[in-house]
Amino acid sequence: MPVIPNAHSPQRAARIALGLLAAQCLAFAQPAPGGRGGSRSIQETLVSPEVHADHTVTFRLYAPKATEVTLTGDWMATLEARTGGTTNMTKGPDGVWTFTSPPLEPTIHLYFFTLDGLPIADPVNPLLKLRTRTSASLVEVPGTPAPLWQAQPVPRGTVDYNCLHSTAYNDEHPFTVYLPPDYHKSTTRYPVLYLVHGGGDVYSSWVTAGAANVILDNLIAQKKAVPMIVVMPYNGRNYPNLPLASGAAALAGEMPVFEQYMTRELIPYIDSTYRTLTGRGNRAMAGLSAGGGATFNVGLKHTELFSQFGFFSAGAVALPDAATRYPEFASARAAEGKFDLIWISYGNQDPNHLGAEAFHAALTANGVRHTYVTRDGGHVWAVWRWSLAQFAPLLFRKN
Repeated sequence: MPVIPNAHSPQRAARIALGLLAAQCLAFAQPAPGGRGGSRSIQETLVSPEVHADHTVTFRLYAPKATEVTLTGDWMATLEARTGGTTNMTKGPDGVWTFTSPPLEPTIHLYFFTLDGLPIADPVNPLLKLRTRTSASLVEVPGTPAPLWQAQPVPRGTVDYNCLHSTAYNDEHPFTVYLPPDYHKSTTRYPVLYLVHGGGDVYSSWVTAGAANVILDNLIAQKKAVPMIVVMPYNGRNYPNLPLASGAAALAGEMPVFEQYMTRELIPYIDSTYRTLTGRGNRAMAGLSAGGGATFNVGLKHTELFSQFGFFSAGAVALPDAATRYPEFASARAAEGKFDLIWISYGNQDPNHLGAEAFHAALTANGVRHTYVTRDGGHVWAVWRWSLAQFAPLLFRKN
């Protein structure tokens, strides 16, 4: 992948401009199954995961001394286990534990092994989803025709991995920025979507697992979405035990840290560094799970900054009392001019559907215009990729 030089990097931010499809190319360039004999060890020739033509997937782990190995996969999500279920693996005479899944939906799937009680990522799969506590492995199942989250031969944008000093967090705070395909070839200014990850995820999760860059590339190429910049902030702490800066601590009662960071640091930085279209009509905010909660608690509080909002399996949110928290939701008249788009989605096997339904019911009862959609699935990336693919085409449309 070519590295695109960054022509506008300020001294206080360390920035790396990368080709968009590194993770996707890695996901689809799976090695062919090899033999396990000869001079090479079983671990060196082991293939895991192996995606089959019928969309089943075989997982393997070489652990000859283990007494029990299980596999947890998000495709087994239920209302009781919203992020995935667990199944036993079978040990072969060569010490390799295996499990073959049923046919899986063509999208990304998260999984990990538990080896005698210790959860681990797949040691022979380089495709990882980083998380704040533990990391998990990913497997991409391709589809025909290719879904929007699958790499296709279209013009590609880039992803910048950035770091900005944050007074609110008292650290060097990372974030990711998607730039549309023509960004480096033009002087065009673009609207901005602020897209927030879920609890336990990190600033890169919407790229590595969510394929946000790939989805936008494909939608823009198909002329189904307005070319836009997508900023993916980190809603978390790099150093959990480090106290906030004194100024931020004084503001803690007035404004949550993520709200300080978004409104006083990140948005001004983005507008001063990138070619953005400013003004509330050119900004949207959306997020999955806790990121949907951040959109509710931060984005809706600042309609002077944002006009369009997306809630994907929104969690940790007082959705039923929306009209109490935000008087703009009390009636269609009160909401007029405040919200260009309110979009709510969830998977039917996700416990967070209760909050989404309550939010939908409150808005409906008060006559506030919004969009409400559901699909099969749990609290998983398959749902959130689909949500972004449905939501992005609605953004920044001039009436």
